[in-house]
Amino acid sequence: MTADDRSWVEGAQGSGFGLAHLPYGVVSRGEGPPRVAVRIGAHALDLAEVARAGLFAEAVSDPSGLFAVDRLNPFMAAGAATWTAVRERLSALLGPGADPRPALRDALVPLERVRAHLPFAVADYVDFYSSLEHATNVGRLFRPDADPLLPNWRHLPVGYHGRAGTVVVSGTPVRRPNGQRQTPQGVAFGASERLDIELEVGFVTGPPTVLGEPLPIAAVGEHVFGLALLNDWSARDLQAWEYQPLGPFLGKSFATSLAAWVTPLSALAAARVDPRHQAPPVLPYLRTHEPWAFDLSLEVGLRSAAMTEADVVSRGGFAGMYWTVAQQIAHATGNGAALRTGDLFASGTVSGPARGSEGSLLELTMGGREPFTLSDGTPRAFLADGDEVTLRGRSARGPLITLAEVSGTVVPAPG
Repeated sequence: MTADDRSWVEGAQGSGFGLAHLPYGVVSRGEGPPRVAVRIGAHALDLAEVARAGLFAEAVSDPSGLFAVDRLNPFMAAGAATWTAVRERLSALLGPGADPRPALRDALVPLERVRAHLPFAVADYVDFYSSLEHATNVGRLFRPDADPLLPNWRHLPVGYHGRAGTVVVSGTPVRRPNGQRQTPQGVAFGASERLDIELEVGFVTGPPTVLGEPLPIAAVGEHVFGLALLNDWSARDLQAWEYQPLGPFLGKSFATSLAAWVTPLSALAAARVDPRHQAPPVLPYLRTHEPWAFDLSLEVGLRSAAMTEADVVSRGGFAGMYWTVAQQIAHATGNGAALRTGDLFASGTVSGPARGSEGSLLELTMGGREPFTLSDGTPRAFLADGDEVTLRGRSARGPLITLAEVSGTVVPAPG
């Protein structure tokens, strides 16, 4: 425990959502409109109410314009100086020596009394393929007679553009998708029979850039607002049939689940570490000496409809990813593509070298050939209707930071 974690808010200290964290989200109370909030312990602090009471003082010039809205985008677009000023002011208001004045207490609402919404409007969504272990595992499964890594993989962060309109907030049911797949009887259209998850970390950007001007890797930190856990739901049978030659399409685009609370990048300063060695050396535009890896412990929980508690089916870490978010963004903008406020960059599946650290069922079950058994006695190779998947994470060094979990329950396919 550190002094940075202490707060007068009951239950905040030691929760992973203390003063050292202060993640941002969007919530509504009753029939009221969605507004920007910060999480402290098991409470949401309505920042529009804090602004209305004049408690931001001189920290922000137009706090109502930033917080009395239904998305984080205006706040994210305001840039690092505003993010720092707001964080410092909130730390002063919520710290152990602060005066918990009535207006501040009125703005503090238990989480069970609010509804969480998608925290920001997603401008564009790019999903990467940045784990060496995941890329190797999948390559062996999809191309058993070839090198698991294609020639470009160690030279650039491979990714694909996803569908921003199907990013949903944690807790939203996920409908099993229909699509084309190859069967022993021929090509068929119908519900996916190999529905999977991918344990990922997503990063969201703030200030936009200018079209035609690549973003230097040294400047990426000025544009990354924060991170959140993300589940890139995947229909493996649809994906296997359609992905060649242009990559994922319907097997990925039906749903992506995102946590309701975004952890500011500054909250994880102590968890930033040097990334793993890259060989061969990357090209100059992808080189940086900043510690762009994050030492996070991650896990996947799976609960069938018959279970009361989830089984943890995978445990791993984020620090060993081969490609970093700074390299992803530098590459994504290297051709002059502009960043927009709310761009979401996902890490790709987080998998480790040990059995049990894989971030997808595809890898955990060796393509479905080695199913595991849940504590209710039922086998799983891929997801069944009624299954609930929950992704969790926390910092592995520095003050305890508990990442907001992301969950979703599979519901039957339409028709």
